[in-house]
Amino acid sequence: MQAHHYCQEIVQNTLQLTKNEEKDESNNNRSTLICPCSTPPCSWYEMPHIYHTMRRFGFSLLRHISSLPSSFTAPSVTRTFSLHQGVFTGSATCYEGTFPGHSCQHRRGVSTALRQHIHDLSGPEQRLLEKLYEGLIGGQRASLAESITLVETQHPRKKELAQVLLQRVLAYRREQESRNGGKPVAFRVGLSGPPGAGKSSFIEVVGKMLTGRGHKVSVLAVDPSSCTTGGSLMGDKTRMTELSRDMKAFIRPSPASGTLGGVTRTTNEAIVLCEGAGYDIVLVETVGVGQSEFAVADMVDMFVLLIPPAGGDELQGIKRGIIERADLVVVTKSDGDLVVPARRIQTEYTSALKLLRRQSKSWNPKVVRASSHTSEGIPEAWAKMESYRDAMLASGELQGRRRAQQKVWMWTLIQENALCHFQNHPSVREALPHLEERVTKGAISPGLAADLLLKAFSSSSSPQ
Repeated sequence: MQAHHYCQEIVQNTLQLTKNEEKDESNNNRSTLICPCSTPPCSWYEMPHIYHTMRRFGFSLLRHISSLPSSFTAPSVTRTFSLHQGVFTGSATCYEGTFPGHSCQHRRGVSTALRQHIHDLSGPEQRLLEKLYEGLIGGQRASLAESITLVETQHPRKKELAQVLLQRVLAYRREQESRNGGKPVAFRVGLSGPPGAGKSSFIEVVGKMLTGRGHKVSVLAVDPSSCTTGGSLMGDKTRMTELSRDMKAFIRPSPASGTLGGVTRTTNEAIVLCEGAGYDIVLVETVGVGQSEFAVADMVDMFVLLIPPAGGDELQGIKRGIIERADLVVVTKSDGDLVVPARRIQTEYTSALKLLRRQSKSWNPKVVRASSHTSEGIPEAWAKMESYRDAMLASGELQGRRRAQQKVWMWTLIQENALCHFQNHPSVREALPHLEERVTKGAISPGLAADLLLKAFSSSSSPQ
């Protein structure tokens, strides 16, 4: 009861502050404060006139709580601010209190870091993020393209802006999912396979079929980058001439830029942006991959492996590894003279999948044949994907898979950023040329050189 009265007092005081600051504002835009002092929340209090205060990130509630004495204890409070169709959420300043279950020490660092990003935004940066966010949730393809460009940048400041934008889109998506009964609002499908398997042609036919059925389809196509020049020929989109002109489809080619696994380092963030823009089907096409490149499986709901019907024994070419992660195998180019070899490969893979350990209790991987040229087998292949989605949703495995994927991708980014931090560390950069020279001359082994560099890094990074 004490916590409940505290929340009432906070809301009433904040409401009065907001009314004094925004006397002339309209009541059309509202913000909601949720009190978590009981389960379910004790009540909802509507706070009018706060929209433009939100746009300037001047949180009246945050200022009010910050003015309290340091000895005062209170429960954690979660803010959910509605911005037109979108939502921006965050945690208010946490005070370790005496109320059971309200300890928020573990969230203090995250909320502080996010607030620091927000408070550091300049006026033009705030207007840019507002424009991108409003255009994104409004379904504008230009805003979606610009937002993906923002998350792909390597510029330190723009990377911070991208994280603020992503937090807003994630909050908006969470609200959509809560309205959908806690189920995902979009279906993510990753398509991979060796070079020349017909991935782009398959996506072109499937995408046109789906847009004809009323779906909004986004395609994130990853093209290989040159290992010598770093350049990339965006050839995947040129094979999707019909789909690229479809107003219900969005195609975004991106260079791999040296990232292994067939995807880019920001593909996961691009998926989130596409879902925020209202695309209910997200197709991720990888570069031509080999046996051990299946990073896309850790960011999609369903992993589809496309294989050609000819070219020797495909079971030797892609055995284990990637085939173990496949939820569906599609034998492409099953038309004309290739129908017979396609049937043979289908039989071989069906037998091989029976020998592999099942990844899901709700689904057994299937093998189908399809032709992008004649469209034969395309509806059947999509029907298998829908069956997979329904089975995984019914069992709850799809939601669990997404939660696990977020953790995997977090550690992937940590490893990448840790390596970048190591390479740019002053002590490492100082010792690196000399150690590289000694390694090339055979004076010391590469392993010893690596140990010396790690020792230089750790000794200079440790607190004095």
